[in-house]
Amino acid sequence: MASGRTSARRWLPVAVAVMVGLAVIAGSYLYVRLDTDRTDCVAVDVVSSTEKNVLVAELADRYNHSNRRFGGQCAEVTVAGLTSGQAMEALAGDWAAVAGSSIPRPQVWLPTSSLWTDQLQLRDRAAKRPEQTPGEYPSIANSPLVIAMPATKARVLQQRGALGWGDILGMSGEEGWGAFGKPEWKRFTFGKDNPRLSTSGLAATIATYYAATGTSSDLTDADVRAPQVTQFVRRIEANVSHYSDDVVDLLKSLAAADLSTVEAGEPDLSAVVTQEELVYLYNRGQLSPHIGDKPHEPLVALFPKEGTFNLDHPYVVLPDASEAQRKGAADFLAFLQDKPQQRAFAGLGFRDHQQVAAPELTAVVGGHESDQRPYFKPPSPTVVQGILDSWATLRKKANILMTLDVSGSMTNKVGAKTRLEVATAAAKKGLGLLNSADQVGLWSFSSEKQGSGAAPYQQQVPLSRLDLARFADRLGGLRAGGATALYTTIRAAHRYMLDHYDRTRINAVVVLTDGENEYAKDANLARLLKDVALDPDRPVKIFCIAFDEGSDLATLEAIAKATSGKAFDARDPQLIDDAFVKLLSSF
Repeated sequence: MASGRTSARRWLPVAVAVMVGLAVIAGSYLYVRLDTDRTDCVAVDVVSSTEKNVLVAELADRYNHSNRRFGGQCAEVTVAGLTSGQAMEALAGDWAAVAGSSIPRPQVWLPTSSLWTDQLQLRDRAAKRPEQTPGEYPSIANSPLVIAMPATKARVLQQRGALGWGDILGMSGEEGWGAFGKPEWKRFTFGKDNPRLSTSGLAATIATYYAATGTSSDLTDADVRAPQVTQFVRRIEANVSHYSDDVVDLLKSLAAADLSTVEAGEPDLSAVVTQEELVYLYNRGQLSPHIGDKPHEPLVALFPKEGTFNLDHPYVVLPDASEAQRKGAADFLAFLQDKPQQRAFAGLGFRDHQQVAAPELTAVVGGHESDQRPYFKPPSPTVVQGILDSWATLRKKANILMTLDVSGSMTNKVGAKTRLEVATAAAKKGLGLLNSADQVGLWSFSSEKQGSGAAPYQQQVPLSRLDLARFADRLGGLRAGGATALYTTIRAAHRYMLDHYDRTRINAVVVLTDGENEYAKDANLARLLKDVALDPDRPVKIFCIAFDEGSDLATLEAIAKATSGKAFDARDPQLIDDAFVKLLSSF
């Protein structure tokens, strides 16, 4: 073999490799250039409901890096999360004032349900302005509303055959599980979200009205006011444990109790009304204290015989969008409805945009009787508003003892005001959310006066029907001083509520403090947690607000957890109004 030909053959692969390498580099450069040079893309801002905004943001990032084009154009999609109710309020009013200046007004809105687009329609009509959401909208995912129950209890009910909303949620609060041959399980109570704040809470409330009338559509104002309907709804609401501002918190509490190695009493929740996808996430361990730890006892998704609501996750392009933004929004919708992205939704427990459930979803949540159940059609927006007005009267009433820290640190300034002035102003505002039939008392606490022998807490308003004027007067007269007798006040308040327990009401203690326990006579947290631990037969729940950085949030969370209550983080004083709204929406 001639040496020249051999030499040529030796360098030819090298040359080809170099050329291929240069082509790859050039191609990579071209790809990167195309991927990063998106200055010609139209900006599309999306606001998504909070149960899916993280996923939608990830899919938007995938979309932005896909080099998709439509008619020679491209879109750059940005996603922010906001609850459906808050987004609706912001779209109906001053966007920046309600949603905050960090979230731009969107061109695309992705609420949890068309119930919210209907409510925005009602607001626009009342304001005599063009409707922002006048039509029907395509879905990007779906999730039916279900009654979630621990598997052991669900099996007992399933043995009775098809049961309805009233059969399950309307069990006698006193006889409770005794009616199903399980008296040792005692009372039946369930958790649901406040319908003024939450989609699942709103849908659950409307569903009970449909179940009361025996219909699945065309609910009227007359139906809502009918005596037999209000009696049916009142019977169901009587079994509510408390109203949550976020059903995820209820499920996380259940998961924590299920997996806890600390011996505790039975939780007071027999069921939670929630979306199907959250049952999936619960059973997969995604709502557990340590992500991935599956609960010992899974939840089963029950579908009432009358039917249920489907939360349709509509894709709403708002009228402020330009023509180019509309085209970009349409392309992003097509992208979200493609199979790879639909598989991502299925990974969170959603049904696809055509309402089809993946086989794994069926297996994880315990059956799909909903395939044979009708879906309720949303009532007209005016009927929904009538339901909310009616619910305000029919909801379970509350017994609340509010305890307010008036220790010396509450004189510290928040801007031009003292902490005490900021806290009492927030309390006055939040109390307006309650019903005049609720019973509310007020204690102040700091430390005992030297040598007086008096307790470090003082009654300001006895437990009685809410009188906003009287409450405001007493709040305005509080003066700060002394240390923080936190534990002894909580123990005494809990004991007081047990002594004044009312089975027909939600019984709770509210604690607001800007510090930690400073009372040496009562400094044993373990003993306090044992003393206030939840009694499922007479539950008194403790709700805490940690106000300012000096608050011992971890301790407040432990106290709330022991009673199946909740602690709210308002260590940033700017959050105090929001914390009070969420807390008092629990009642």
